[in-house]
Amino acid sequence: MSLSGWVCVVTGASRGIGRGIALQLSEAGATVYITGRQEKTLKETAAQVKERGGSCVPVICDSAKDEDIKELFEQIKREQNGRLDILVNNAYAGVQAIFESMGKKFWETDPSMWDTINNTGLRGHYYFSVYASRLMVAQGRGLIVTISSMGGLRYLFNVPYGVGKAACDRLAADMAVELKSRGVASVSLWPGAVQTELVSQFVLEDTPQSVNSKFRDVFANGETTELSGKCIVNLAKDKSLMSLTGKTILTCDLSRRYGIQDVDGRSVVDYTSLKFLLTQVPYLSWLSVVVPSFLRLPRFVLTLANNRF
Repeated sequence: MSLSGWVCVVTGASRGIGRGIALQLSEAGATVYITGRQEKTLKETAAQVKERGGSCVPVICDSAKDEDIKELFEQIKREQNGRLDILVNNAYAGVQAIFESMGKKFWETDPSMWDTINNTGLRGHYYFSVYASRLMVAQGRGLIVTISSMGGLRYLFNVPYGVGKAACDRLAADMAVELKSRGVASVSLWPGAVQTELVSQFVLEDTPQSVNSKFRDVFANGETTELSGKCIVNLAKDKSLMSLTGKTILTCDLSRRYGIQDVDGRSVVDYTSLKFLLTQVPYLSWLSVVVPSFLRLPRFVLTLANNRF
């Protein structure tokens, strides 16, 4: 129970990556406040946490509503005497809209797509971070993890998605500049392809023609929703945590750093390994058989991968 006594907030924890993170944090001993818009799915997450012997506080909170966010932190301040150790900015409202508009150009979709993707998944992160930082700065310690993706580095899905993820990375980096002297760390975490419920529905089960087979294969071998949580638990206890503040980190980076596997026992795909990158290039994929897995390339090389999703 490495996080026994810790207090955490995971936004958008009613399903997907957020649920997986909440399960891992609570399994490590933390009291986890989980947020979401639907009482039913929040209670489902809370029930899973309880089954594992963890402690969870479900709070109906819309990340697009400022007053909901403010009330959540007032509740934490009352119930935990102002203690907050970890905030995970995970809430995201755009997944279904992304897959339903797959293949369309930005001018072919309603401009409200921007708000659908970035009100909860960017603006909400900033609001949560402001209130969380007030508690963390007062106690002189804390960790803020903003869930982002390699869409912040290269084109992925659509224009609002990429701009939003790039902004999440910058949010984490710039907050780190102002928080570092107060003992609070801020990082951006890129999970790999994750087999969430919606991904399973829209990519693995009912694949639209606009999604190519290579993209589908990546998700078919993707991470479980709990790997990010395992990474965050290990990151939070890292004695060198402040050396990582402000950085954008992949789950495969942390899996290698801490020697962890996914919860189902599989090794984690290393997206920066030369071996993996060669498998993504049809006329070079045969070389992956002879290339050792420990050879890695700079992260910018990911921009060279196939963008035609």
